[in-house]
Amino acid sequence: MKAAVLREVNQPLEVEEVGIDKPGATEVLVRTGASGVCHSDLHFVEGLYDMVMPAILGHEAAGTVEAVGELVTYVKPGDRVILCLSVFCGHCERCLGGRPVLCSRLGVVRSPKDPPRLSQGDTPFTQMANLGSFAEQMLVHEHSLVKVNDDLPFEQLALIGCGVTTGLGAALNTAKVEPGSTVAVIGCGGVGLNIIQGARLAGALRIIAIDAVETKLSMAMEFGATDVVDASGGDVDKKVRDLTDGGVDYSFEAIGKKETAEQSFAMLRAGGTATIVGMIPQGTKIELDGPSFLREKRIQGSSMGSNRFRTDMPRYIEFYKQGRLMLDELVTQRMKLDQVNEAFADMKEGHVARSVITF
Repeated sequence: MKAAVLREVNQPLEVEEVGIDKPGATEVLVRTGASGVCHSDLHFVEGLYDMVMPAILGHEAAGTVEAVGELVTYVKPGDRVILCLSVFCGHCERCLGGRPVLCSRLGVVRSPKDPPRLSQGDTPFTQMANLGSFAEQMLVHEHSLVKVNDDLPFEQLALIGCGVTTGLGAALNTAKVEPGSTVAVIGCGGVGLNIIQGARLAGALRIIAIDAVETKLSMAMEFGATDVVDASGGDVDKKVRDLTDGGVDYSFEAIGKKETAEQSFAMLRAGGTATIVGMIPQGTKIELDGPSFLREKRIQGSSMGSNRFRTDMPRYIEFYKQGRLMLDELVTQRMKLDQVNEAFADMKEGHVARSVITF
């Protein structure tokens, strides 16, 4: 199969022929229909997070089942599926406690004694998030996907696989935004726009969108923001406090930077909660004002929107079908696999909500 391969940090991905094994007993072979290009992918290209190379990036995907292992009963060839990086084992403490997104993930990857899922000669390849969707096919554990019975385009289904679920879930599941509350969202890319949508679905009274790119602020208003703050002028947390008479109930950081994480905490009112959604680089330390904790301000992380994806994703599809969730507007451009580096360049320039690779 053809796949876009990362061999060195800060180097372009190259499309190469990569071998793919047959499904093991609990594995599923998927023909990729579409894959979104997410900022998380770029973090690995830029070396902000470690990864064993060569690697196939991509983790926001949908496709069609081609073959299944002998123990797989959940899906069959021909089924349409959304892939999710929150692969779960189903029997660890976190899974049994209702938090499969925090699964220990034992037993969901092949052991070193087994042949690799992906290889080139004697060289094994890493699958980003156990998926690797910048490829014509994916070989994954059966608990990496959810079956969908709708004929939605693969582009929209793919975005549910990460950006939509991460953003909506951060608001609905992690922070549990309450009706009538005030919300601020720092960063209005693909994930930030979906946090805004999640806050709107939750019934937030005011939703303040914060970004330094004017086009993103305009898009944020279309997705449900009631106010905007231009971050290019600085003093972001002060501007938010002035807008809200003291601060917001909930803030969300969707960029992954030290400065914006600290701002998300500084803009809270007493009793408020800051949720960090962006992937802050490894080794980065955040500094917070100690006395703020006496006012019961909280800061927390969110992993993939605290999802339970086999129940969450079908619900998001229903929201879309009812006209309550915007998906079509998230797809800024459709590209081919050999244009993946262009997609990264457009992302860095801030021109797109999401680029989607179609197969």
